[in-house]
Amino acid sequence: MEDDIEDIRRKKMEELTKVEEQQRMEIQKQLLLRQILTNEARNRLVRIKMARPEFAEQIELQLIQLAQSGKLQKKITDEDLKTILRSLQQKKPDYRIMRR
Repeated sequence: MEDDIEDIRRKKMEELTKVEEQQRMEIQKQLLLRQILTNEARNRLVRIKMARPEFAEQIELQLIQLAQSGKLQKKITDEDLKTILRSLQQKKPDYRIMRR
């Protein structure tokens, strides 16, 4: 019985550690995005995240990769972000259903 309790405690601690690590990573990501995006661009990204979380996550990761690789010379403005979003949307295949 004590072994079962100890196993439960260990598993709970592992879960808490994972959650804390995820929170720490999210905070780091948000701090980096705050450095590379203007307020307007960040607000747009927040609105996108509410509507399409997976898409916003992809955008965030791409922006962070650009920043870490040194390819960003200035903060990304709202207009820059709109351009990036348009280019990503154009890459999606266009499926049309034709009825006969």
